[in-house]
Amino acid sequence: MFENRISNPILRGAVDWLVSIGIAVVLFFVVRGFIFRTAHVDGNSMNPTLAHGDMVILNRFAYVIGNPQVGDIVAFPYSENPSEYYIKRIVAQAGDIVDLRDGMFLVNGEPLEDDFSYELVISIGDVFFPIEVEDGRFFVLGDNRNGSRDSRFSGVGTICGDKMIGRASVRIWPPNRIGAVDG
Repeated sequence: MFENRISNPILRGAVDWLVSIGIAVVLFFVVRGFIFRTAHVDGNSMNPTLAHGDMVILNRFAYVIGNPQVGDIVAFPYSENPSEYYIKRIVAQAGDIVDLRDGMFLVNGEPLEDDFSYELVISIGDVFFPIEVEDGRFFVLGDNRNGSRDSRFSGVGTICGDKMIGRASVRIWPPNRIGAVDG
């Protein structure tokens, strides 16, 4: 490109470095904008899976080539403040019926079983159960069932699949908890 016209080897080297850095910066923003994004966990609604202060990588490409699945941990904009993201776990999808009875969530009449939430649910929210999840939407819960604002609250509700920013795939902070995110 320009380096063929530059006779000074030091200046040619500097131009090569600047071009390389420019390409790297452009690639970084393309990858960050279209494939991966980072998100900070604010609060304890996803304990014990994710803790306050954790930073995760959101795989934005996962839902370009596939669909959200029950068990995925996803990020989406909070409807009452779209600049704020919520991170929750999908527990039901379109056509599923979610109920809350005797302190337990039921999906299609079966108890919601997981390895992280053993306490009875006392925080019932402000929506009426049972709920049938609408087409293209998902019912999400925080892993900390009694400390989460999620689909059982009308301000969150069921989440439209095309509003999901991405699937949480890897925790990158804090250093002692780096690794894959269950979900």
